[in-house]
Amino acid sequence: MEITDVKIRKIMSDGRLRAVVSVTIDDMFAVHDIKVVQGDERIFVAMPSRKDENGIFRDIVHPISPSARKLFEESILDAYQAQLALIEAEAADEAVYETEKPAVSDAE
Repeated sequence: MEITDVKIRKIMSDGRLRAVVSVTIDDMFAVHDIKVVQGDERIFVAMPSRKDENGIFRDIVHPISPSARKLFEESILDAYQAQLALIEAEAADEAVYETEKPAVSDAE
């Protein structure tokens, strides 16, 4: 199995939910609504789930082995960190542009 694409669909800064992600496996199978969650001690990946009739959340899809879970978590968290770095770099570039932008006079 190879994770061929990780798309960060949405990034949030409020609450514990940090991102919603989609993963493509072997360019053939997509899993949507994977969540990146800030836990008490670390950030982690939560697979898509739904609430059953007893009010318990159950994963709809999930890795079977520890090595598969590690592959998913590492791929997703690496993509999430890269997206955050890109957002920070764009914000820094925008801040530099705003400070260097020439003043426009009213006489023009």
